[in-house]
Amino acid sequence: MAVAADRPNIAPKHKRKNNHYSLQDFFQPNLEKGIIEDWNGLRNIFASEDFIIGLQEGLEDEVGEASAAVMYSIGCEWGLQDALFFTTWFERDFGRSIRQTNLPFLLETWWWPFTSQGWGRWQVDMSDRKQGFMFISVYDSAVARSLGDVGKPVCHLYAGLFSGFFTHLVNKELDCIEIQCYSMGENYCKFLLGGKNRIDAAAFWLNEGATTRDIEGRLRNGEFLK
Repeated sequence: MAVAADRPNIAPKHKRKNNHYSLQDFFQPNLEKGIIEDWNGLRNIFASEDFIIGLQEGLEDEVGEASAAVMYSIGCEWGLQDALFFTTWFERDFGRSIRQTNLPFLLETWWWPFTSQGWGRWQVDMSDRKQGFMFISVYDSAVARSLGDVGKPVCHLYAGLFSGFFTHLVNKELDCIEIQCYSMGENYCKFLLGGKNRIDAAAFWLNEGATTRDIEGRLRNGEFLK
């Protein structure tokens, strides 16, 4: 897994070429400086599963259950900063504003570097977007895969990442919660992205034992906390 480690060098270094999934194409090691940059000029570090486990367990030892909120906050800041960087290289490479781009294409262009870095594949369900929420599925989450079946949602970093990125994208405060996790024995992780009232409702229903299908049905029926 690769993790962004420093502010990017956004000056184009290579002939335009989009959607790289080859390790050799995507990562550009600089042996003299001892750094690794990706195709877009963002500095990366390679981290093992032991790093993820150590980070999670270390936070839990320090702050207990608040570790989830800490990871979420880290993800939010990451998502915001990455949205700013993405806007720069997308508009440079494609010669158009992100506001004038087909949304599914825009989102796939944003996520493919994460797939290349080892964060997993995703699928975005935008069928409920007009109702103010949508679902994001992540397959092979780096966090959940590393921690294994621990019986609770663990991908708070991803939830924060989605919140930060989409908040910048739509210029409106959006929250995110994981409602299904590989670490709970599921086949993949699933997130709900939307306004605070819907996220609070989903969190309440989860604590009451609702399933993912229950939550989806309630939201589509217009239920939320008052």
